[in-house]
Amino acid sequence: MKRVGIVVPTLGVRLLLLSKCLKSIRQFEGVHICLVGPSDVDFSDLLTRGLVDQVVLDPGLGLAGAINFGILKMPESIKFVNWLGDDDVLSPKSLEATSSFLALNQDVAMVFGGCDYIDGDSRLIWSNKSGQWAVPLMRVGPCLVPQPGSLFRRNVFEELGGLNTSFKWAFDYEFFIRLSRKYEIRYLPKTLASFRWHSDSLSVGGRKGSVAEASKVRKMHLSKKIRPVSFLWEIPVKVATEYAGYFVSRNAAKPKRRNR
Repeated sequence: MKRVGIVVPTLGVRLLLLSKCLKSIRQFEGVHICLVGPSDVDFSDLLTRGLVDQVVLDPGLGLAGAINFGILKMPESIKFVNWLGDDDVLSPKSLEATSSFLALNQDVAMVFGGCDYIDGDSRLIWSNKSGQWAVPLMRVGPCLVPQPGSLFRRNVFEELGGLNTSFKWAFDYEFFIRLSRKYEIRYLPKTLASFRWHSDSLSVGGRKGSVAEASKVRKMHLSKKIRPVSFLWEIPVKVATEYAGYFVSRNAAKPKRRNR
């Protein structure tokens, strides 16, 4: 009986990258893959090839709503869940490591690890290897807890009400803060996934909106006493975050070196 479930929300327009994404997840035999997509795309071939176990219709509530719906529709046997962008990939043995850790550590609600940033040709741009310190940092600073490759308990996700659908970009960040206030999040010193950094990516293409929304998330979770003075660190955090995005985009735009 499968205990791990991964939701893959997709518009069905990047089928080659989607196939790579699904194959990276399928490396783990004990995973249930739920694809959430539009009604005008035929995903029957993916079902026939065994790349997905379930296809559900996108409810039209945005990306966060699609992920919530996918997790809701998974079989009751699924205990550990996450989602993965249709252009991202999991590292080998990623789900083995995270699911085993959660199974052995009942006091931990979520586990995360390192994440590589890659370009459209899968070339490494940068590696996020933040450690346990990233958990307390995200309450007042940038979110360096990678969502790709992480894994959390389904019952905790449901207890917290899932993802906040009012957010377009920072819904994962907002969920992590809520989760961290009640439960333990632990870091694994292992690269668990690769995030594809390109202009078609939602968080890359809407970088300024993403940074602004992340700032809104931080402020809404501060105490009322601290919120009025949050500008003291919010301004430098936003500037640093935007610069980090510029740095990664610049590296992604560099021409590939030819082998001689």
